[in-house]
Amino acid sequence: MKKEFITHSAAETQACGASLAKALSEQVGGEKYFVCLYGDLGAGKTAFVRGFASVLSPGSRVKSPTFTVVNEYLGGTVPLYHFDLYRLEDDGDGLYGIGFDDYISNGHCIVEWSEFLPEVPEEAVRVTIEKLGEEKRKITVEF
Repeated sequence: MKKEFITHSAAETQACGASLAKALSEQVGGEKYFVCLYGDLGAGKTAFVRGFASVLSPGSRVKSPTFTVVNEYLGGTVPLYHFDLYRLEDDGDGLYGIGFDDYISNGHCIVEWSEFLPEVPEEAVRVTIEKLGEEKRKITVEF
């Protein structure tokens, strides 16, 4: 299934992320989610994650994990792990060296710069965010 949305501000992009988290919660219940984010620098991936986390980890302060690679948000019933692979080694060793498999098995994962994943899980939800202007974004969600 593929859905497209147009947002006109960071707040609307954030709301789109929250909507996806709610929809996943209703669709898959207790299953863990793996969400792959694609988009250029400044496309709004972290804003999308803020909305997503507002549902799954209320009260968590979301910021880009560019330099830490992963942020853990523990405000929900299941941990949410937010990855940013932009600065990670492209051979995959750096990812598995931080215990990526453990994160996947222990909680929900949302990954910025998913194009750097050596392998995308089959059940992953793919979200592409494209800049259409200063604030306007096209968000494509594929289940």
